[in-house]
Amino acid sequence: MVWLTMRLDFSGETVLAIVAHPDDAELLCAGTLARARNDGADVAIAVLCQGDKGQPAEAIADLAAVRREEMKAAAEVLGARLLLGERPDSGLVDDLATRQLVVELIRSVRPTLVLAHAPDDYHADHRAASCLAEATSWTCASNGWDSQQPALDAPPAVWWMDTVGMHDFEPGFYVDVSNVMETKENMLQEHTSQLRRSGDGDFAPLLDLMRQQAEARGMQCGVAAAECFRIHRAFKRVSAW
Repeated sequence: MVWLTMRLDFSGETVLAIVAHPDDAELLCAGTLARARNDGADVAIAVLCQGDKGQPAEAIADLAAVRREEMKAAAEVLGARLLLGERPDSGLVDDLATRQLVVELIRSVRPTLVLAHAPDDYHADHRAASCLAEATSWTCASNGWDSQQPALDAPPAVWWMDTVGMHDFEPGFYVDVSNVMETKENMLQEHTSQLRRSGDGDFAPLLDLMRQQAEARGMQCGVAAAECFRIHRAFKRVSAW
């Protein structure tokens, strides 16, 4: 049997991850962002929520400010631009005001590829972020949608990310992140407020969760560690690679 392997090359691309919470990119797509960065792509992460509800058992004063600094440190590990939506946790909704915000964020980065939450992920904020990414990946290229930034020449391609815990997600393709797992882990290590929640009954050990998921997806495709995605099969949101 001859195995044919697809090789992605992100050189010349601009990749934007649109996520709900401060550590979502680390869990679901940081390896792919790291690969893109290593290829010479510009990479950015837009975090739409503050992370203000992710309190450990011993509450942290002004948690949103703490998590903002954690996000900045993680983005610096990757060498990524960080954009903030500053919406409250569990308060993210797909409305016109938030669409306007996300259009502004997208137009400030001008991505060729957007990584976004799967439409049926477990958290309401993830699902809202998915709806927002889907809608604004189209309107960001519409001259009829006014904003401070000019419209994109064309809509970016959109990839749906894996779900947390791999629930109800059928991979369309896999990205080998074996060689960038250290970057992915170092980014997650910056979220110390959330690592402190590992023993809390209402949470999960994030490092273990991330490693297990990367290894499980890797086992499915014959590498040490992987992240998986599906293309968004919508008009002008699909690209050839």
